[in-house]
Amino acid sequence: MSCKDHDFNCVCDAVRNIADLQDAVEDNCPTSCYSNLLNPAFAPGRDTIPFILYTKKGKPFTAFGNIRPDNVSSPVIGMNAFKTPFFRVNSVDGCCATLELLESDVEPDCRKDVEDIICGTERLFRTNNCIEVDLSCFCAIQCLTPELLAPLTGQHKR
Repeated sequence: MSCKDHDFNCVCDAVRNIADLQDAVEDNCPTSCYSNLLNPAFAPGRDTIPFILYTKKGKPFTAFGNIRPDNVSSPVIGMNAFKTPFFRVNSVDGCCATLELLESDVEPDCRKDVEDIICGTERLFRTNNCIEVDLSCFCAIQCLTPELLAPLTGQHKR
């Protein structure tokens, strides 16, 4: 697939399909086909297919979460600013999507190279930090295993 203009956008289609699969997961039915599709070793609370988007220059797209003024620190441990190439789709409207930033277990450092974040990641965590994107601006999407996502426990990673 190429990044040239077409009547469709493969990244838009892929993200829409991910959203449909995530929406189909039934938390109370661990034997449903959709649950098995998302995570063959079913774990309650896992309803996310994490992914990386690639720009038209072939670089992983990154976003920043928990941004605050320098003099305002978070009273919550684990709520420092972070950079991430990992996302979860929350909703899609046409080719516009609301993506939730997924935070890596790699120590947060906004100056860290994205390749170091990707290669060092063993676990991802939901953050409730979102970004609105135009999916037609991306050339590729890489879906990752749902097992990367930490089970929802109501606690942050740190």
